[in-house]
Amino acid sequence: MMRQYELVERVKRYNPSADEALLNRAYVYAMMAHGNQKRASGDLFFGHPLEVAAILTELKLDDATIAAAVLHDTVEDTEATLEEINKTFGPQIGSLVDGLTKIKRLDLVSKRAAQGENFRKLLLAIADDVRVLLVKLADRLHNMRTLQFMPPEKRKRIAEETLEIYAPLAGRMGIQEMREELEDLSFQNLDPEAYEAIVRHLRDVTAKAEKLVEEIENDLTAKLKAQGIEASVTGRQKRPYSIWRKMERKSVSFEQLSDIFGFRIIVGTIDECYRALGVVHTTWPMVPGRYKDYISTPKQNDYRSIHTTVIGPGRQRVELQIRTVDMDEVAEFGIAAHALYKEGVNGNSRLANESRAYQWLRRTIDLLAEGDNPEEFLEHTKLELFHDQVFCFTPKGRLIALPRGATPIDFAYAVHTDVGNTAVGCKINGRMAPLLTELQNGDEVEIVRADGQTPPAAWESLVVTGKARASIRRATRAAVRRQYTGLGRQILERAFERAGRAFSDEKLKGALPRLARASMEDVLAAVGRGEMFSGDVVRAVYPDYKDERRAGAEAGAAARSNGAAKDGSGEASTGGIPIRGLNADVPIRFSPEGGAVPGDRIVGILTPGEGVTIYPIQSPSLAAFDNEPDRWIDVRWDLETHDHQRFPARIKLQSINEPGSLAQITQVIADHDGNIDNVNMKRRTQDFTDITIDLTVWDLKHLNAIIAELRAKRVVSRVDRVTG
Repeated sequence: MMRQYELVERVKRYNPSADEALLNRAYVYAMMAHGNQKRASGDLFFGHPLEVAAILTELKLDDATIAAAVLHDTVEDTEATLEEINKTFGPQIGSLVDGLTKIKRLDLVSKRAAQGENFRKLLLAIADDVRVLLVKLADRLHNMRTLQFMPPEKRKRIAEETLEIYAPLAGRMGIQEMREELEDLSFQNLDPEAYEAIVRHLRDVTAKAEKLVEEIENDLTAKLKAQGIEASVTGRQKRPYSIWRKMERKSVSFEQLSDIFGFRIIVGTIDECYRALGVVHTTWPMVPGRYKDYISTPKQNDYRSIHTTVIGPGRQRVELQIRTVDMDEVAEFGIAAHALYKEGVNGNSRLANESRAYQWLRRTIDLLAEGDNPEEFLEHTKLELFHDQVFCFTPKGRLIALPRGATPIDFAYAVHTDVGNTAVGCKINGRMAPLLTELQNGDEVEIVRADGQTPPAAWESLVVTGKARASIRRATRAAVRRQYTGLGRQILERAFERAGRAFSDEKLKGALPRLARASMEDVLAAVGRGEMFSGDVVRAVYPDYKDERRAGAEAGAAARSNGAAKDGSGEASTGGIPIRGLNADVPIRFSPEGGAVPGDRIVGILTPGEGVTIYPIQSPSLAAFDNEPDRWIDVRWDLETHDHQRFPARIKLQSINEPGSLAQITQVIADHDGNIDNVNMKRRTQDFTDITIDLTVWDLKHLNAIIAELRAKRVVSRVDRVTG
């Protein structure tokens, strides 16, 4: 177990001005608090927070973070309290310990919905200070290093959680060494046989290629020096999990992999990076398609480097990374490499400007405000964590990084939510393209917009990014709510008119407490959805109102006999809610059993959560609503002469069984400009067949003309309209 002076020495190696008294105080406090507590391995528990602190010293973090690491288990696992931590070590360390305590209480691999909710809490716990995440990642790394002492089932559960959540988060924060170790440890516990097989192969390959690696290092160093470039060239083999993943992705065996080794060239300046690239490419032939410049277009985790693959000595493929010393530090330590933590500056303003990784984290946390389903939020975020990236540009040159597989719709929402909501088309590299085109690296994307546009709900299943999904879902919900609110207002205006009472927003607002709704929009939407009846709202606004409507069955029967809806009153309405057929501005649909067409006398039935269903007044289906007069809504056709809309209708025929009879029937419908949606045939007897046809027509006159022509056909013995 690390001693007190060893912890202080570790910190002072990179920060000579470290607060030695603070570190000593934290060490002694945690040691006393944990006492003789033991881990599953039998070691003293206090050794764990010390190892976590040691990992963070390798990232060269500030004194407060190291102290918080030493103290991070005290509130959860000992008698220590957060108030005591705040008093003894100050609010900054207290806040870090509090965030870590909240995270420790999560169980990220429980049932999926709970896992999603806990992942949200994880991100919220690190929202104020990303150092909480850095301590948590170090905590997880040490737990993974000692996972062999856990029961097999728990070992598998923790390894899965690490591979799905913590390793990708470490990668997104740019801490690649930690990510790779977390992945390897998870792989080792989840599939030990595969892990051992790859390690064994790597051991054999390393032994054989030791001279080749040394030859490449010396050759590159000499060639670079000859061009006046002082460089550090180091070769290393790839990690077991990355090799396993490549084998699975490409469906190849270990022996078929040609790029087991990678080389890193560290130089002094950006200019020397590109000069070094020239030396490499003039020394060995480059593999086409394997060059990436992350200096000019950095990754979202701030990673910058030039990647290239060449055919080296012995026709061996060699991967090279070329970067400066500063870039290498960011590649190793990620977000922890920023000066903010080394200087112990309080607050995140500078970090937000410096770090793309932190900006991604903030954007992800912002999605929590969208009210997404927790499980879906987890899936969307994990998708972004795992996906490779493509880099695209706006017409003004702004760089937009997106997960691979993203479309212009994802791009539009990445630019701004309003851009996504109003998108109707796009240009990719100056040419019109479908909105579902998969974007490629370097594409310039211009979004074509239209004011007043609402994104189709179907887009939600077509986009890749969590932000786009959340924004589409929110816009769809808002559009549906506007529909129900508009319908509810029209229903209430008619209900108040029939009651002989004045309707106004002010009066409705005054009745909100009696209606148990927070806002007027909530009342209107509830009425529109059928969750609240208009008569209840009238009585809430006018408590002295006497409802003199007849019994429900009498009202419904009278409505059908008079050809108008009564909506709870005994008198026919003078107007009605206007509808515009299939393109209604309110949530209106037609009876599934026969529909309705202009020219029919119609009535609306309000169905909770679905809006209004339109029936012809003669529909026998209306009898089912006789005892629910509050659901009857006055509606009327509101069609313009220039409207070109078709409306659903259903007809039922009995035809003679002979060749060509169906062709004659459909020909009549086609000749009269009808459109067949569905045909259902059932053999009634040997001589006759029942045929049900769903079609769309312009109006009642059009439908009657088709029926009359069908009745005149010899092959048709009977034809009737179905009205439900």
